[in-house]
Amino acid sequence: MIKILVSDPLSDEGLKILKDVKDFQVDVRTDLKPEELKEIIKDYDALLVRSATKVTKEIIDAAKKLKVIGRAGVGLDNVDLDAATQKGVIVMNTPAGNTISTAEHAVSMILALSRNIPQANASTKKGEWKRSKFMGVELYAKVLGIVGFGRIGREVAKRALSFGMRVLAYDPFLSREVAESQGIEVVELKELFQQSDYITVHTPLTEETKHMISTKEFALMKKGVRVINCARGGIIDEQALVAALKEGKVLGAALDVFEKEPLDPENALLKLENVIVTPHLGASTEEAQVNVAIEVVEIVRDALLGRGIRNAANYPCLEAEVCKILNPYILLSERLGMFSAQLVEGRFQELSISYSGQITTYDLSPLTMSLTKGLLYPILKETVNFINAVSLAKERGIKIKESKSSKEEEFVNLINLEIKTDKGIRRISGTLSSNKQPRIVKIDEYYVELTPLGEMIYIENWDRPGLIGNLGTLLGKHGINIAAMTFGRDTPGGKAISVLNVDSPVAVKTVEQVKKLENILTVKVIRL
Repeated sequence: MIKILVSDPLSDEGLKILKDVKDFQVDVRTDLKPEELKEIIKDYDALLVRSATKVTKEIIDAAKKLKVIGRAGVGLDNVDLDAATQKGVIVMNTPAGNTISTAEHAVSMILALSRNIPQANASTKKGEWKRSKFMGVELYAKVLGIVGFGRIGREVAKRALSFGMRVLAYDPFLSREVAESQGIEVVELKELFQQSDYITVHTPLTEETKHMISTKEFALMKKGVRVINCARGGIIDEQALVAALKEGKVLGAALDVFEKEPLDPENALLKLENVIVTPHLGASTEEAQVNVAIEVVEIVRDALLGRGIRNAANYPCLEAEVCKILNPYILLSERLGMFSAQLVEGRFQELSISYSGQITTYDLSPLTMSLTKGLLYPILKETVNFINAVSLAKERGIKIKESKSSKEEEFVNLINLEIKTDKGIRRISGTLSSNKQPRIVKIDEYYVELTPLGEMIYIENWDRPGLIGNLGTLLGKHGINIAAMTFGRDTPGGKAISVLNVDSPVAVKTVEQVKKLENILTVKVIRL
């Protein structure tokens, strides 16, 4: 008998799918305390959660039989993915279940902002009849800027087009051809801010997207712009938004998510009449709750019954013996992708992956999946996983080419990656060290010996005396210890690259100071 524990509420429609399998024993025990879950988890083969249950390393370590963790929803911040992977537990989520619900909520917010619906409703219920006070605007012929053009962004765009709006989109992974075929204009972020009458964000919250709309960005916008956030709190700087609302730069804002939830009653946003707020309702429809429940139970059911794995966040290959051999290369591939995504500039167009050496005797699709996931992850976060990465790339018009050769090159096994963007071509190569740890061994024409891990400073520079000393002195003043460094150069005295692994985060101010050092050309911080 396969035992399944459901520790957060799931819809009856979802639970029925599991209970209809005669080999399953399904136990629904919600509101378990962490110590209670830790005590009983040893008896279960699968665990189904939403966001309330925190699946910590301690709980995963206590599991003796656990094979699958299913998360009904997108985010995986309540599941220790590293601990699950180390334990051999497959973690799956449901990135598509809330798509329509969240898109419709965003459009509802746009309409509510345009016609002052919440304010007019409150006024009328007080016995007032102030038609002129709530004069609205039409959506027809207005410009909607969509920041992040994934599943939800695309659904918002479809609905906006039906209103006769002009739709602009910014997404680093979106090709112009794909967008234009759908009637969407692809623009850079600055242009989107400058042209849009409405701006709605649909990106994950990452270090790169945190406060991506702040004082400087509001200054670029049209006077009277309206701003909508149904994605993640923190993408919009709330203090900067309040200031922009008070000065009239932003005419109105509609927010479903906030930097701190639940909202503090003293939050300044609550005191502004031109702000519409809802308590994180994007996924709160009957249909969405049923959809994510059905999706998660189906993928868990199929995994437990050996019917294949879908939406796996941590396992790209299925056969245990093959996984054992390929796991180090899967990790290498993912690191290559993540490193490359932060190194290259421009809009991705084509990804060419070539494999050489002994590994070519195996099916290398898990490595391609892993590399593609790594490439997309810095932007898409939990919405991309090993299983959907390739299809998400293709949806955005990124071509993926894969080739392999059994001929040994400079290294016994080598993964060569070539990325073509609208700003040029970059090439990165990786292999494993003698103790099977990932190494980047070539960046463009430069040979290096780089450990792709943690915080790294990537520098392009002139190969001149004194550079390393100046760099070490500057970082030392900021308390940043250099753990390792690698250099690559073409010719003595010519252009070169330097990559430093450091032990602590590098602040933006520090990067700016590094850029000012003599013989420094470019500087980037890469985080893996």
